[in-house]
Amino acid sequence: MSTNYSELTTSFEACDIDASAFGHIDHIGVAYEMLRRYDFLEASSRYSKCINTIATKAGAATKFNTTITLAFLSLLAERMESTQAESFPAFISQNQDLVSGNVLATWYTPERLQSDLARRIFLMPDAAA
Repeated sequence: MSTNYSELTTSFEACDIDASAFGHIDHIGVAYEMLRRYDFLEASSRYSKCINTIATKAGAATKFNTTITLAFLSLLAERMESTQAESFPAFISQNQDLVSGNVLATWYTPERLQSDLARRIFLMPDAAA
């Protein structure tokens, strides 16, 4: 994992990234870096605004999902507190399930996560953990 997530996060916060080249692991790396830079509420606000702006610029405004964004950031922040990894590569090696793209299925049904309402507001989980 050779990506410099500190630099990518700076570009992300300027909304100056190529959305087509911004993969799932990049989403996680930038979120990790933002959660290190800011407290949870500030990181959540900044990350949400930036990802929404980037998606809109790419012509995919409906792709942004408030529930997925906030639930994933919450899970990431909790894992960061419990693993105490020294770097993003070390963190990811201890949390491989985050890379699967399906980690929220423990708490959410696909129908709920993909709903229009979930895109607009944060929804509480509907699946038993």
